[in-house]
Formats: sequence, C-alpha cells, structure tokens
Amino acid sequence: MPTSAEQATGIHVSVTMHKTVKSVMWHRRGDYLATLTSEEGGSSVLIHQVSKHRSQRPFRKLKGAVQSIMFHPTKPWFLVATQRYVRIYNLMQQALIKTLQPGVKWISSIDVHPQGDNVIVGSYDKKLSWFDLDLSVKPYRSIRYHRQAIRQVQYSRKFPLFATTSDDGTIQVYHGMVYQDLNQNPLIVPLKILRGHEIRNSLGVLDCLFHPIQPWLISSGADGTIRLWT
Repeated sequence: MPTSAEQATGIHVSVTMHKTVKSVMWHRRGDYLATLTSEEGGSSVLIHQVSKHRSQRPFRKLKGAVQSIMFHPTKPWFLVATQRYVRIYNLMQQALIKTLQPGVKWISSIDVHPQGDNVIVGSYDKKLSWFDLDLSVKPYRSIRYHRQAIRQVQYSRKFPLFATTSDDGTIQVYHGMVYQDLNQNPLIVPLKILRGHEIRNSLGVLDCLFHPIQPWLISSGADGTIRLWT
C-alpha cells in the first residue's frame, strides 16, 4: 500500500521490488500487471492484481535467465522468453502449453499479434522469427535484414504492420497480414527502412511502439531522442 504522502500525490498502488525492474506488462483487462526483474529463476517474474493489492510468483523455477514476458491478448496464456526459447503457459491450468524454438543464440524481445495466433521474436544475433502457433513450434519464417542486434519487435494493434529496431540505427517496417482463413499462411512483406537515430556506444534504436489508433510509430534511441514517424 502507498503511504499517506504518496496517496496525496495520486499514487494508488505501490509495490516494493527487491531487484531492478526490467519491464512491466499490463493485462488487457487492466486489473493485472506483470513485472520482470534482474533476479535469476522463478522469482524474477511476478504478477500483481491491482484491485486486491496482491502479488504472486507464478513460477517456482524457470530454466535460464528471463529476457521478456507478455500476456496473451485473447487467452489466459503467459509468454516467457529466456535466452533461447519462448515458453507459453496457461495461467488458469498452471501448465506449460508449448515451447517455441526460434533457433537463435540470444532472444531480445517478443510480441503477440492482436488476434493471438502469431508471435514474432527478435534476437541479438540479428534474426527475426515469425511463428504461427497453429502450425509449429519452429518459425514459419526467419528474416535477417538488420546488420546488428535486434532490440525490439512490435505489432501494430490496428493495422497489418509490424516493426523491428536495431543497433544498426534503423527501424524496419513490414506489412504482416494475418488472414481469417486458417488455411492461408500469413503474408510478410518488407515496406520501409526508417533512418534518423544516431548510434552511440554501439547502441542504436532501443525501443518502438505503434500508436493505438493512428498509423504512427514512436521510437527511442541511444542518442537520447524519441521520434514520431508518420
């Protein structure tokens, strides 16, 4: 619970973490959020319920250092990316559903398509992997267009677009169409390479995010700038 002083400034929930927080992910319904810290093992991932001011550790043990976490957009699933694998858990059943095998040396980032059946995985060894969860635990397609490590991957929640950011200083935007017909494979077409961020200390574009309504992309770089692309 926040202190009286914190409540006076508008803080309604306060969670004390024992290690540095690496990322925070909200559940689509807004009552849950997940945190990833720099701890090793299962204690690095916590799920917090805002309405009940309660935190829980969903995993007693996790193999490997966790790189990224994410709630599934349509199912009670939770994705955990370690260095080489992406494991998908059913939180209701407390069971492992499947393990995605991108075949990379070090995963950096993951994202789930808004419809829920496709996943993209970025890696520090410059590779992007697209998974169709209905097909296989191996990539439907692997792409290696960046010259340096991929830092972030991101789907648009409104348009058939996705993007990758890299230490080569570029953002690559793709057309990624997912069809309602399950017999038709996703269509992936490179669209544009965005340049503008400067490389600092071998670091380039660190993060990106699509606008929820407009066909805009926001990026942040090691050069200390945040840019809006339209």
